[in-house]
Amino acid sequence: MTPPKNIQLIGSEIAIVWQDGSETYIPSAKLRAASPSAETAGERDILGVLHGGERGKDYSKVEVQNWQFVGNYAVRFRFSDGHATGLYSYELLKSLGAE
Repeated sequence: MTPPKNIQLIGSEIAIVWQDGSETYIPSAKLRAASPSAETAGERDILGVLHGGERGKDYSKVEVQNWQFVGNYAVRFRFSDGHATGLYSYELLKSLGAE
């Protein structure tokens, strides 16, 4: 998947314009809750048992502060609660906007 053409913060939403001209809008709270980091999503052990994670936590007051591209495959967002470890693949961002 090709990288976004542009990313902007509009109010409390991230707006992404893709190379094909399509647009994706994701509320900051939804983006934070969907962080693919082990801190948020948890980790599975060798038996498939999920450990840790922050499922069900309220992120309604959390805002995106900034972001940076990581290689040619993901974006790292920094949130107002200090979280900045999740790498959001372009595919994940596109799917979050489609939900």
